[in-house]
Amino acid sequence: MITKICSKHKCYAPLGKCPEQVIDEKTGKKKVCKEPLIDSSAIFWCKHCNVPSFYDTCPVCGEKLDYLCTDLRPVFPEEKLLLAIMLKKDPACYQKSSVWCSSTTYYVDGNSLKISIGSFNKLPLSELKDIKEKYESSLGCLDYEYFDETSRKFCEVNSARYIEITDEAISYIQGFKDDYELDSMFVSFSGGKDSTVVSSLVTRAFSSNRVIHIFGDTTLEFPLTYEYKKRFSKEHMVITAKNYEKSFEDLCEQIGPPSRVMRWCCTVFKTGAITPKLASVFKDKTSVLSFQGIRHSESVSRSKYDRDSEDSKIAKQKAAMPIIDWQDFDVWLYILESGIDFNDAYRLGYSRVGCWCCPNNGGWSEFLSKIHMYDQYVKWRELLIRFAQQIGKPDPEEYIDGGNWKARQGGNGLEFSKKSIVSFTPCATTDNAFNYELQRPISEELYELFKPFGYINKELGKKRLGEVYIVDKKGNPVLILQGKIGSTKLKVTIKKANLAKAKTLAIAETRVQCQLTKYQMCLGCKACESVCKHGAISIHDNPDGTVSYKVDDDKCLRCTECVAHFSMGCYMRKVLTIKRT
Repeated sequence: MITKICSKHKCYAPLGKCPEQVIDEKTGKKKVCKEPLIDSSAIFWCKHCNVPSFYDTCPVCGEKLDYLCTDLRPVFPEEKLLLAIMLKKDPACYQKSSVWCSSTTYYVDGNSLKISIGSFNKLPLSELKDIKEKYESSLGCLDYEYFDETSRKFCEVNSARYIEITDEAISYIQGFKDDYELDSMFVSFSGGKDSTVVSSLVTRAFSSNRVIHIFGDTTLEFPLTYEYKKRFSKEHMVITAKNYEKSFEDLCEQIGPPSRVMRWCCTVFKTGAITPKLASVFKDKTSVLSFQGIRHSESVSRSKYDRDSEDSKIAKQKAAMPIIDWQDFDVWLYILESGIDFNDAYRLGYSRVGCWCCPNNGGWSEFLSKIHMYDQYVKWRELLIRFAQQIGKPDPEEYIDGGNWKARQGGNGLEFSKKSIVSFTPCATTDNAFNYELQRPISEELYELFKPFGYINKELGKKRLGEVYIVDKKGNPVLILQGKIGSTKLKVTIKKANLAKAKTLAIAETRVQCQLTKYQMCLGCKACESVCKHGAISIHDNPDGTVSYKVDDDKCLRCTECVAHFSMGCYMRKVLTIKRT
């Protein structure tokens, strides 16, 4: 049920105040907690039915129930087996128990069992391998008969909740029917439980499986995700969006692994791949509707999302989130009651299924990958250690095994990050002119990056000096670029001070720097391509290893949104920020 809980202790507050006591810092005595209460779901435990309930009175047996937690998920037989082995118990000891999990706390027949996952993540590889081998040799004791019976009882106790959330979500989805045709909609499908549920709801809402599903293959999916996607594709129209030009491992070697604050992988392998796919699939549509499985309870940042809004990452896409207020409890209630297929990674104990090596994964997910993806984990750890050595960490293994790599910021220690620096001096002989020393020789590609400012005109300039004019629609000069092909010396004269909506000459100069930064740093991450609402930018890898960055003159409206959308113009510059000297 939706109720009040203490914002500090996260405990149930049925009488309108927190039942916990705290120590008064001045007197050292206990006093009543007066922290504010917040709205939250509350889950209760029925001892008679031996399952969790959304209601404080069991709808089946009529018993008054005790508060358990704010949210939880079922624990499948595979995870029960692993728990028993970790705790050095009989592998089958939990198979005939009703086991559920809330964050780091397990509930076995309603009794709490806390696991210190930190200690298990510190185990050496040899001990992790022993756990893996014992787990694999004990799979014969899995008991799905008892689990299925528990699931049926859980669905029976919470049937009213199932009807409530399902009817509301379907009604919400149907509300878009008047504004969008089915061929202007798609489900953003990740292979996870949330997008699986949204897909089912959309199919039921429109009584049709004609809505397209777009699967963003990050190349870092769980093997079980690919297996599930194959099964799912037999009953749904699934189109895969994948960046075939980039290698995750190669980029890690070049710019370092992604971290919690620098998840460049999402831009390169997800947004950057989905944008051109959308442009291809919905090329004749001015606006498309994407049904997404985002939920408020997933993270602090997602707790602020509106239920439907214009997508901030992908142009011409409106995002609708039918289950935004659902808890894990609700998602699993829907899956178990409806009987739909789902990703088997959840049976192993994963609470979320995305990229298996994501720096945002919690300690339990990290441990599970060490067990169930042991060989891949060893290879990943070796890559991380090489990175730590490359940036000069005194104890690389401690830096990696302690998880400190997940908090790294900037590109200090990486050779490629030096390309983020644009060196220049004001020209002493020409007003509003700047002399740049580029780290990449001038080529025809440079002029493409100046198209958002105007139109390229090579006839007005002095060819012997390598002059190229950028002019507005009326032919008036906006910029003059002076530099010979193959040279690293470039002179830029700003002829129009309000360049790209700049209010001062200094700001106009930074707009120029934005494009020069792109020119020096472009790795083909496709972030710029995703920003353009008009599909004017196309970025591709060339066979020789270089990157082609093209701006279509006919599609570009000179809105200059792409120029300074990211810090100093380039997403990779934002990722690889280093201290300037």
